[in-house]
Amino acid sequence: MLTIKQITDDKEAVIRGLEKKHFKGAREAIEGVLAFDNKRKSAQAELDALNAKVKTLSKSIGALMKEGKKDEAETAKKEVVDIKIKSKELEDVMKQAEDDKRALLYTIPNVPYDIVPEGVSADDNVVVKTGGHDTVLPQNALPHWELAKKYNLIDFDLGVKITGAGFPVYIGQGARLQRALINFFLDEARKAGYTEIMPPTVVNAASGYGTGQLPDKEGQMYHCEVDDLYLIPTAEVPVTNIYRDVILNEEQLPIKNCAYTECFRREAGSYGKDVRGLNRLHEFSKIEIVRIDTPEHSEQSHQEMLAHVEGLLQKLELPYRILRLCGGDMSFTSSICYDFEVYSEAQKRWLEVSSVSNFDTYQANRLQCRYRGTDKKTHLCHTLNGSALALPRIVAALLEDFQTPDGIRIPKALQPYMGCDMIK
Repeated sequence: MLTIKQITDDKEAVIRGLEKKHFKGAREAIEGVLAFDNKRKSAQAELDALNAKVKTLSKSIGALMKEGKKDEAETAKKEVVDIKIKSKELEDVMKQAEDDKRALLYTIPNVPYDIVPEGVSADDNVVVKTGGHDTVLPQNALPHWELAKKYNLIDFDLGVKITGAGFPVYIGQGARLQRALINFFLDEARKAGYTEIMPPTVVNAASGYGTGQLPDKEGQMYHCEVDDLYLIPTAEVPVTNIYRDVILNEEQLPIKNCAYTECFRREAGSYGKDVRGLNRLHEFSKIEIVRIDTPEHSEQSHQEMLAHVEGLLQKLELPYRILRLCGGDMSFTSSICYDFEVYSEAQKRWLEVSSVSNFDTYQANRLQCRYRGTDKKTHLCHTLNGSALALPRIVAALLEDFQTPDGIRIPKALQPYMGCDMIK
């Protein structure tokens, strides 16, 4: 959530940034926030003046009574009662203005950094780096959904029977591959200094609002209406909310956490070839890395997170590229975001496997996640997170890019976790 200081320091820059994200009605929204804030301030100033008057009158009542001026004292008492009624009305005005301001702020996205490219869609993202090697497949190479059937790794039809489309069932070596990747990613995160968290996979509405999924992505989240709980779309939500309403000490930062969870997304409106097989699921496994940091150090943290994700893809021997997302393709909450994509040679397309974002103070302001600096004052933290990694498209790329006439080769780094070098 944007701060009032952020808006008032350079209102026009904030509006330009929101327009870069193609947020409709940016100026009207910002002017609305300022109008609510001014209304609250005006009521506060009037209330302060009335409170001061009550204090003066209260002192005078005692003096008037001592002087025997009973009628004047009673008049003063009546005035105090009238002022207190007016004060209650002003408090209600202040609360309503603050509530209205917050509700409007919840609908306004984060402002992108200047380095974020202009653009309206994924076509305008900028490739900043490519890595890995070209993949040469055998003749008659198969897409991963056919390989999964051929080697009895994943049963998509069984998932439909049990739950519905987008909920695959992993079998035998397919399940083993999932577990191998989860353990590999967690071990790599631990080596990089991340503390593993095992959080709940359902959260309350306050947690959804804290990290910005609510109200923006409410229609994409599975909602347990009876209990008003939400299935998480990513471990970012519960892990970052650990620090909601917490004041940290500066020496505790950066905090580095990781978590493996199942993730749930309705993916409403998804259709076509992009959803075949593992390309787009309603439930999937993912390891998330989350950092809480100071504003001065968060850019370095972001670079370290990018290097960590790139290292995972290098160890998996997958061809990849890194994109800096344009304003129109960024998430609601991020200030800057880089996507990692791996190339599926069998599908002849790039598959997104990770987004690594810096949210600046946007989430921290919603969460009231703060730290006490060396100046003894409290400041908003910066929050960052990234997928390290999401499994479905990694599995898809591994199956497709490492298929051979004899089976599916397992990358060297993953072999100790699989206990074999080939799926046959």
